[in-house]
This record gives sequence, C-alpha cells and structure tokens, in this order.
Amino acid sequence: MHPIEIRPVSAADHAAWLPLWQAYLRFYNTELPDTVSASTWQRLIDPNEPTHSALAWQDGKALGMVNFIYHRSNWSIENSCYLQDLLVEPAQRGSGIGRKLIEFVYTTAKADGCCKVHWLTHESNATAIALYERIAERPGFIQFRKGL
Repeated sequence: MHPIEIRPVSAADHAAWLPLWQAYLRFYNTELPDTVSASTWQRLIDPNEPTHSALAWQDGKALGMVNFIYHRSNWSIENSCYLQDLLVEPAQRGSGIGRKLIEFVYTTAKADGCCKVHWLTHESNATAIALYERIAERPGFIQFRKGL
C-alpha cells in the first residue's frame, strides 16, 4: 500500500467525490436534492468561489473528503476558514486520514491568508470529537439556528 495523498479536487474527481458526499449526508441523516449537490460540486471546482474541497487518496481510491469555505469575520482583518464537511470511509476511521485532511485545511487556509479554521460536529460524534480535542481547542459556544 502506498501512503495517503491529500490533494484538492479537480473537475475530473466528481465520480470519486460524489459517493463520499452522499455518505456524509447519510451519516447525518440528511437528504439534499440532486440540484443542490450539483451546485455544491460546481462551486467547489470554481476558482472564483470561496469553497474548496480535497480528497484523501490511496492506491487510486478516494478514502476521505473535506469541504471548506473561506469567509469574512468582523473580529479580524484576515478571512476565517469554516471546515464544513469531513468524512472518512468507515473502514478507514482511526487510521489518521481525518487528521491528514484537517491538517491539509490548516496548511491551505494559512497559505491563503486565513487566521483560523473552525468547525462543528454533532455532540453524538464521539469518535470525531476524540480527534478534534487533540488537534484543536473547544471554545464552548453553543450553536443556534433557524431555517428561513
């Protein structure tokens, strides 16, 4: 087996990205119209959009995905980076792929001038929380939202 390689998606990666995206949505018991997934993909590969994606590859197979978005903040001059979606195939969890994907986001966001990376996870996602507590700080904020 070759080492894991993390690289940004290109237009040719849609067939590798889509099953990971769909698995991510299933993990959170969510369904989105195909039009939303198609729009998300187009944004991810458009260099004029603030959204980005990378895949973790090993031996020609995509084993993990991360999607992230740069955005303004009223608390800094630099942009912040929101790590919105992260998935590692279930059989690969605990192998370090999730950490590599997050570290890729850290490196990419810093190189692109962001001052921080932040994200959310569900309180029941104990496996992910165990990783996140080792590589980031838990600020203690509670999320509120209202659909419009």
